[in-house]
Amino acid sequence: MSDLSLLQQAVALAQAGDWHDAHAIAQDSTHPNAHWLHAVLHKIEGDAWNSRYWYAKTQGQQYEHFGDNTQAELAAIAAALAAG
Repeated sequence: MSDLSLLQQAVALAQAGDWHDAHAIAQDSTHPNAHWLHAVLHKIEGDAWNSRYWYAKTQGQQYEHFGDNTQAELAAIAAALAAG
């Protein structure tokens, strides 16, 4: 399975509430959007410090962009992955 496919699977897992398996994929991914997903997963977990750390590794994403609406942010990640 490609890194993109795995990351898409991780987003779907996160959307379904499976934080653990989504996190396992995100932390092992080398895809450019993996840091963004990793950041959102830590936001979901309630670990703001760790979440902000991963946002700092993204290309332009910020903790505040989506506020607490993590489902909308996961949908944005899914759309970004689908767009290539």
